[in-house]
Amino acid sequence: MKKSLTNRQKKHLKGLGHSLRPVVMIADQGLKDTVISATEEALDAHELIKVKIRADDRESRNEMLRELCDRTAATMVGQIGFTALLFRRNEKKPVIEL
Repeated sequence: MKKSLTNRQKKHLKGLGHSLRPVVMIADQGLKDTVISATEEALDAHELIKVKIRADDRESRNEMLRELCDRTAATMVGQIGFTALLFRRNEKKPVIEL
């Protein structure tokens, strides 16, 4: 289940996300099941990840991010250009203290 984050929590997560490198890349083929499963694994392991999307159209980029967040139950913390920062709490083994 997706939880909404407070502005303070988002600010904290954005600070943590500065040093991260993108771990999931969405290329020309779009949002495939392999991308979804890779995102699931990365969120389980790290909770906070960067995703890079290669789509020229801003609206298609935003649509792919919305669908990715919906299918993985992640929350988008922020987006700059082609890169988005996603967060999902690992209930069994939390990594990040909010």
